Amino acid sequence: MNSSQQTSILTIALLAAFADGEKAEAERESIRRIAATLSGESEGVDLSAIYQDVLLQRVTLESAVAGLEPLALRQLAYEMAVCVCDADGATSPAERAFLTKLEALLKLDRAQAAAADAMPQALSAAAVAGAVASGEGPVVGSVPNVLEAELDRSILNHAILNGALELLPQSWASMAIIPLQIKMVYQIGKSHGYELDKGHISEFLTTAGVGMTSQYLEQFGRKLIGGLLGQLGGGLGKSIGRAATGMAFSFATTYALGQLAKRYYAGGRQMDAALLSQTFQSLLTPAKQLQQQYLPQIRQQAASLDAASVMAMVRGK
Repeated sequence: MNSSQQTSILTIALLAAFADGEKAEAERESIRRIAATLSGESEGVDLSAIYQDVLLQRVTLESAVAGLEPLALRQLAYEMAVCVCDADGATSPAERAFLTKLEALLKLDRAQAAAADAMPQALSAAAVAGAVASGEGPVVGSVPNVLEAELDRSILNHAILNGALELLPQSWASMAIIPLQIKMVYQIGKSHGYELDKGHISEFLTTAGVGMTSQYLEQFGRKLIGGLLGQLGGGLGKSIGRAATGMAFSFATTYALGQLAKRYYAGGRQMDAALLSQTFQSLLTPAKQLQQQYLPQIRQQAASLDAASVMAMVRGK
């Protein structure tokens, strides 16, 4: 995949991010930060410039799609757009119209597009259903020490799994990361006596500073720029070194979110937005350091993952 193809796919992803015109300022700032960061890591793609072109409407969907070959890359572009549009769990009419237009411009088979449409929703629904099925029932009040240990173990296991998913070249691997985070937060809230819905969890993640749209863009962007994403990206053995930054991002983000959720719900949800964001940032640095300790487990898990096993984990089986 050359830099021109990478630019086309990332342009489509950013166009998808702003398709509904309703992104909050915090989410826009998060996307801008990611664009600047990834541009600094790339030798051939200036994502920051692409971001500006999209915001100022200097680029069109038609121009982004033009010349995007072969079919595998067109499918990948559509899958990324679907994930970005569905990041908050619901595709708006404007986003659906964008995806319909994109499907036509990419000249995709309807069955292929339908499969991409269904995957994020299926993973998200499975995450919530799996959390409900695997929960032990609400525990109101203080949490016993044994439960604290169980929560810490669950948070670490989710972080290791998401770090492993970051090493895989398939797009479904990236799609599973946020649903697994949703499942983790749901279970933590339930253990403290709170029955959460997906809307609350989405707001919790965004307030902490990990917007779903921006997180998908960062996950896909790192893989794409690193040459890891998609069928053309090569095998795990060839790509593991270049994926180290993304792996640390997903491991650390998941671990810090889990620890933040544990504090938040144990404290009766008393943190305001500023404190949530500040606490999350303070948890990220030790989480990134912890990732090095668990690197062998992350690599071992990555070598054993396939689509069926990941879906089973999302479902809590």
